[in-house]
Amino acid sequence: MSLTETDWTDWAGRVALLGLLGLGIAAIFLPMVLTLYLSMFDEQMIVFPPHGYTLAWYGRIAGTFGAAIWTSLQIAVVAVALSLALGIPAGIGLSRHRFRGREALSTFLLSPLTVPGIAVGLAIYILAIWLEEKSGVTLAGSLRLLILAHLLITMPWVIRLCLASLTNHERTTEEAAASLGASPMMVIWRVTLPAMRPGIIAAGLFAFIISFENLEINLFLVAPGITTLSVSVLQYLGYHIDPLVAAVAVAQMVIVGAALLLLDRFVRLGQVLK
Repeated sequence: MSLTETDWTDWAGRVALLGLLGLGIAAIFLPMVLTLYLSMFDEQMIVFPPHGYTLAWYGRIAGTFGAAIWTSLQIAVVAVALSLALGIPAGIGLSRHRFRGREALSTFLLSPLTVPGIAVGLAIYILAIWLEEKSGVTLAGSLRLLILAHLLITMPWVIRLCLASLTNHERTTEEAAASLGASPMMVIWRVTLPAMRPGIIAAGLFAFIISFENLEINLFLVAPGITTLSVSVLQYLGYHIDPLVAAVAVAQMVIVGAALLLLDRFVRLGQVLK
């Protein structure tokens, strides 16, 4: 049976679609596979083909970047805690209340998502220097300035995901609880927050990843003795060309991927991020 022109067109469209899909998958996973491959080279410099393979580079991560990892963890944990404490009430307020200036306030709170990280880091650095000149309080290069800067870029993600988690949640349950005598705070605690649980967990995870992996802002705000992992890796690359950095990248990909899979199993992140 011969194929009609329509059949050929459909077949060609499917082939083109599968080809584009394959290219997209290759663009995503090929760099990851190559990074994994490089991390196992038994060489002091990256040469191809390698003379052997080893997992010893993974054992050197803590010794080389241990202090930077600890600093990044401190900043990320505190920034996530503060962003959740501020972002969850902001998300509830923007979702559940209508008031004058609501759209402007929402745009303002989410605006850091649209500003390049380099611009944000430079602006915070200039502001810190100006405040130092006016007040005499040392800010530049301090851990508290890094935390506040990371709060600026993590809180919009918390607000955005909290808003998304409340979009498909009917308010009838909240109204029913209020009609039965529950106070506004009790309604939020017993009804609203449980409905937001997947969004809150996803917000905390994304905020942590964004803070821990940030480079652009850290470049302007780190100082001797206070260096994050991303900046430390960049500085290491200036003097070394070995598989250690590839091992760091693979370790981060595995940890983040495992966290995403585990959380998706329990809180269905796909529904929150629609």
